[in-house]
Amino acid sequence: MTYRGLPVAVRAALGIALVIGIGVMLGLTMPTALSAVAGVIVETPTKIPWLTSRVTAFLAYVAITASVVYGLLLSTKLLDAIAHRPVSFALHQDLAAVGLGLAAIHGALLTLDQTINFSIADLLVPFASPYRPIGVGIGQLAFYVVTLVTLSFYARRRIGQRTWRLIHYLTFLAFIGSTAHGILTGTDSSQPWAFWTYAGSATIVVFLTVYRIVTGVASSRERRSAARSGRAIPAAVAPLTLRRPA
Repeated sequence: MTYRGLPVAVRAALGIALVIGIGVMLGLTMPTALSAVAGVIVETPTKIPWLTSRVTAFLAYVAITASVVYGLLLSTKLLDAIAHRPVSFALHQDLAAVGLGLAAIHGALLTLDQTINFSIADLLVPFASPYRPIGVGIGQLAFYVVTLVTLSFYARRRIGQRTWRLIHYLTFLAFIGSTAHGILTGTDSSQPWAFWTYAGSATIVVFLTVYRIVTGVASSRERRSAARSGRAIPAAVAPLTLRRPA
C-alpha cells in the first residue's frame, strides 16, 4: 500500500471536527476540573502529589496504549495510505518514550505523597509496595517492560531487526500489565471514565491484534502459493519490513 494522503477536504473536515471535539470536551469538563483542583490546593495541599501522580499515570497509560495501537497499525499497513511510514514509526517510538517518562514521573511523585509513604525500594522492587502489592507489582513489571522496549528502539541497528521484533512483542505484555495495574490498584477503576478508557483501549488492541493475525496467516498462505507456482508475490502481501526513519 503506497502513500496517497488524505484529500484536502477530508483533512479540513477532520481538523474542524478535532477542534470542535476538544472544545466541547474542555467546555464540559474544565470548570469542574478546575474547581476540584482549586479545592485540593486550598483545602488539602498535601494531596497535590497524589493528584499529580494520578494525572501522570493516566497520561502514561494513554501514551503507552497509543504506542501499541500505532505499532499494530504499522504492522497491518493500514496507515500507509494516509501517512508516511517513517513519520508513523517515529510517532510510534516517541509515544513509547513519552509513556515511559510519564510513568517514571508518576512513580517519583508517589514518594512525595504522605498518604501511603512509598520508599524508593517500594517503587523499584516489584510486589514490595505497602499498598496493594499485587496490582502495584504488575505495574512495576509493566514499567520495566516498557523501558526495555523503548530502549530497543535506540539500539535497533546494534541488536538487529529480528531481535528487535522479538523484543517488540513484549509491548503486548506492557499493555496488559498497565491495564491490570490501573484496574487492580483501584484508585480510578470505579469511575465511569476509567472503565470506558480501559474497555475502549482493550477493544481496539484486541481487534487490531486479531486483524493482524488473520492478515498475517492469509499473507503466509499467499506467499507459499506464489512460491509453489513461481509467480511474483503481490506487494499487498509481501513481508513487512520496518525501515529506520531518516
